Amino acid sequence: MGRKKKGIPIHGWLIIDKPLEMSSNNVVGKARWLTKAQKVGHGGTLDPLATGILPLAFGEATKTVSYVMDGTKTYRFEISWGESRTTDDAEGEVSATSEHRPTRTDIEAILNEFIGAIEQIPPKYSALKIDGQRAYKLAREDKDIEMTARTVQIDDLRLIDCPDSERAIFEVDCGKGTYVRSLGRDIGEKLGCLGYISMLRRTKVGPFDEKSAISLDLLEQIVHSGALFESLLAIETVLDDISALALTQDETQKIRNGMALKTDLADTETIRLMDADKLVALAKIEDGQVRPFRVFNY
Repeated sequence: MGRKKKGIPIHGWLIIDKPLEMSSNNVVGKARWLTKAQKVGHGGTLDPLATGILPLAFGEATKTVSYVMDGTKTYRFEISWGESRTTDDAEGEVSATSEHRPTRTDIEAILNEFIGAIEQIPPKYSALKIDGQRAYKLAREDKDIEMTARTVQIDDLRLIDCPDSERAIFEVDCGKGTYVRSLGRDIGEKLGCLGYISMLRRTKVGPFDEKSAISLDLLEQIVHSGALFESLLAIETVLDDISALALTQDETQKIRNGMALKTDLADTETIRLMDADKLVALAKIEDGQVRPFRVFNY
């Protein structure tokens, strides 16, 4: 017999509004401690200096995390002009200064240059690996490292406000792997005034937005009131854009046993298999067969 897992079997999503100066992993740890869940993971790291949407996957929902991480994300951020920082945010040391300040017209004129598939150099202070080591660890050791540019997708970039001459507030809709710190740095360089991210908040991740987010304090209240399971979002919430196929009980059992089903449906890469309102598996249809590649056990 296998070892019995410690904790409570909990399956589904909770969306946490991550507080300032708390790491994403610490949020996961706090949620695991509060809920006593067997398994918890998150759907995309937020820097400690960022706030906002941090999707937490419980139990079998962890098998769908990649679908969240691959989804579009929306951030609201503030750029402070006149300085570049070693970390590209307020945490770093000043590395260069400029007396120039952009006007609203200046800013609006260059926004389109940052929309679409763009080349971006990640910050040196990032979790990316260089020769097997985290870039931020090498940077803290003053190692001479060179970050490689990569292509990221920016769907939209909007100027929201210019509260004063020293800063501007933006919103961006972007794809996987985008560093908003790099975007802020590059906008400042393009405007000839330098800049760093002085505020960053994630407002949307895939299907999750601020309306569905709760604080860790509220999570604690929910747990203590016994309302945790009613507060969970279904595992398939992140799979809503994937077509669903209804199964009979007999078909469900075959799928759970790893068997393929015959079908006359057209080939497709990914399909959701549902038994009533319960997610059974993700499968592909190929050569007249429904073949599961990820089965959910809950």
